[in-house]
Amino acid sequence: MIKTLQGVKVVEQGTFITGPAAGMLLGDLGADVIKVEVPITGDPFRAFQGSLYSTHYQTYNRNKRSITLDTKDAADRDVLDALIEDADVYIQNFRPGVADKLGVGAARLRALNPRLVYCSISGFGPTGPAANRPAYDTVAQAASGFLKLLVNPENPRVVGPAIADSLTGFYAAYGIMGALIERGRTGVGRTVEVSMLEAMAHFNLDAFTHFFQASEVMGPYSRPRVSQSYVLECSDDKWIALHMSSPEKFWQGLARVIEQPDLFDDARFATREARITHQEALIALLGGHFKRRTRDAWCERLQHEDVPHAPMYDTSEALVDPQALHMEMTASAEHPVMGLFRTVRSPVSFDGERALEIMPPPMLGEHSEEIRSALKRKTSSAEVRQALGRAGGPKSEETSTPRRRHT
Repeated sequence: MIKTLQGVKVVEQGTFITGPAAGMLLGDLGADVIKVEVPITGDPFRAFQGSLYSTHYQTYNRNKRSITLDTKDAADRDVLDALIEDADVYIQNFRPGVADKLGVGAARLRALNPRLVYCSISGFGPTGPAANRPAYDTVAQAASGFLKLLVNPENPRVVGPAIADSLTGFYAAYGIMGALIERGRTGVGRTVEVSMLEAMAHFNLDAFTHFFQASEVMGPYSRPRVSQSYVLECSDDKWIALHMSSPEKFWQGLARVIEQPDLFDDARFATREARITHQEALIALLGGHFKRRTRDAWCERLQHEDVPHAPMYDTSEALVDPQALHMEMTASAEHPVMGLFRTVRSPVSFDGERALEIMPPPMLGEHSEEIRSALKRKTSSAEVRQALGRAGGPKSEETSTPRRRHT
């Protein structure tokens, strides 16, 4: 990891994706992220097929340390308070009101540590008619208008990864960074709030801008039609993607690739506006041509003509592409118990240095003793300093030992 946040201490009491994703992003930048989990079961995302180290959990919990605390127990609450007292950031993604019931509400924790940046992540926001509704990824995608842009009307079903969860974690980390920068000027922390609804609505900004400014309600094919984007099957049953955009040179190149120099004699395809209007016909025409050759053959021809394209990879292919290998997009580390952990590194480089060093996701409570011991040492040191202060402290060298003057 590139340790631009070295020295920043994050206490994350997150579960599932949104909170842990925010913590991971800060950990990727070198923050010391301490994941607080309940004993025995830990983060619910851990559990899968009898294991507490599921791939779901691993995805969002690298570069962290884990401590188990039962906050219903007074001694464990004291440990959590001790962690908060010198923390820079606290992250939780409980339903509204739960944090206060657990004794980790913003008012209480920021009273313990006024410099604390407190981040609260919710589904629908802290107040309002939907505040207490359960929210998961698909719920937030649907409520924000985003899911409507993904679902194929001919085969209506939820598709793709947990976009809302991941993006909400990203926006939370973005808000935290802003508050940390401000604290550098003011010395005082902030309470940062973000909901999945807000995050996805902002991510869906293009669709809302079209509605606000042009009264256009976009559908799943609106943007691909305007951007002239295509996915086409090749003769080897593999797929390729084109994003033709507006430059005419790309279309001229494509006409040469498919050996159809008279393509633009057809009024349906002669201009950008015509191609947008008649995209379905163009999909059929291109589909017939692309079934004639393999994906590799088409990629070679398209690259020669500088046409924007890419193989439509699956996850087994994408990271072994020569460019992905050149960019060192994967990172790995050996966990002493769980073995090899491989992941996609942080996409951010600093001064040309890539984030290739990672910590594997921790086992439940893996660092409990280490973290508790550090807190005991800190407490002991503080007690010594207080005792010395009450006794007047040791005499400094200046006053206790005459210093020989050199002449």
